[in-house]
Amino acid sequence: MELTTQKKLIARFIAEVWNEGNTSNLSIFLHPDFKDFSLPEGLSPDANGLKEWVSLTHQSFQPQTIIEEHLAEPDKCMVRISMHMKHIGLWRGIPATGITATTHGYRSFLLKDGLILEHRALIDGNTLERQLSSTTITGCQVKPVAH
Repeated sequence: MELTTQKKLIARFIAEVWNEGNTSNLSIFLHPDFKDFSLPEGLSPDANGLKEWVSLTHQSFQPQTIIEEHLAEPDKCMVRISMHMKHIGLWRGIPATGITATTHGYRSFLLKDGLILEHRALIDGNTLERQLSSTTITGCQVKPVAH
């Protein structure tokens, strides 16, 4: 698979699956032997676990992942990302704040037969938690909590 084609597949996967929450056509992105090594404990490391994690994420956030850097070599891609997460539902015990928190991370993909075989991610969820827990909702206003 050409490197440009690989990069387009990954960019489309992030846009459609993560940003839009569309898991109805995972088969156009994922290899039948797909494994996700970044899913939370308790979720199966396959397409079903990924589908569940995307759904859970979209219950808590309206995510917008931006690819800041995209590196590729044959059958491998790595992206450095920023994530802008509008908090719309309960996450880590924090009720929806309505604010958009930002964090950064990396996603790594191994490809086989033109599809994603493996996925790994390192996302700074603690930064999200700090941003969300430093606010409280009073009426319609978001106010910083004094520390």
